[in-house]
Amino acid sequence: MNILITGGSGGLGKRLSKHLLGKGYQVSVLSRTPGGDNNVKTFLWDVNKGTIDEHCIDGVDTIIHLAGAGIADKRWTDKRKKEIVESRTKSIALIYGLMKNRANKVATVISASGIGYYNDRGDELLTETSAPTNGFISQCCVEWEAAVNEGEKLGLRILKFRTGVVLDKDAGALPMLALPVKLYVGSPIGSGKQWIPWVHWQDVIDMYLFGIENEGLKGVYNMVAPNPVTNAQMVQAVARRLRKPLWAPRVPAFLLKLLLGEMSSLVLGSTKVSAQKITDAGFSFKYPEVADALKEIYG
Repeated sequence: MNILITGGSGGLGKRLSKHLLGKGYQVSVLSRTPGGDNNVKTFLWDVNKGTIDEHCIDGVDTIIHLAGAGIADKRWTDKRKKEIVESRTKSIALIYGLMKNRANKVATVISASGIGYYNDRGDELLTETSAPTNGFISQCCVEWEAAVNEGEKLGLRILKFRTGVVLDKDAGALPMLALPVKLYVGSPIGSGKQWIPWVHWQDVIDMYLFGIENEGLKGVYNMVAPNPVTNAQMVQAVARRLRKPLWAPRVPAFLLKLLLGEMSSLVLGSTKVSAQKITDAGFSFKYPEVADALKEIYG
């Protein structure tokens, strides 16, 4: 099978490419810059200019859509908000536009989405049928998924994974959370009671493989471990694994709101998400408990 990945030059895209190649798949990526891996063919595109190499879909069976500007990379100005949304929606629309005008054999689109779809919901256990909110990040996910769903009009199998906080030693939220702990100033954020819907990076990769290989899987699934933890529990688990004490006072919520503005909702919001639907579909997590996940990551 031939897989095309958007956002393939990112950390997750590189990990996924490596695992797919190991499974015998052909892998190509769409990127703004030429790639450096001889095993992975890179096709160039520029979403802002609306340009794309028309040969990128030649021979492709499945497209994995990971492209999107980093949600936590910059402060949420109006300009940045627009960039975050359009980098996800215009990119997949560019591919669908190409598919309408060029013969292809693409049958499946598997897209990332985010647990930000549910936003801050306290202790409510959220499933795939839970409604979104009116917050920015929630509506971003709504527009993202709607853009991906346009592929149904082309007869495609559409599968969307609402991804939680991916635990990875070298990328994402974990290094930022672990750094204060390593420096002996780690502490919970805000009340510490907010739920973190985490997932180990290996389970993320395995779930994409599961989605590729199980053609009956479609619709939306939460990509989170089956055992969420609170912010305080996560910080304590990291401290235990790194053998560091926790003595510093909690980081006040008002300080984060002052520093980050609206983006502070990413760390102060509470999102308790269920993994029941994907486990019922037959997926087995390698790391269902946060302690085991951190043990694998830190050794």
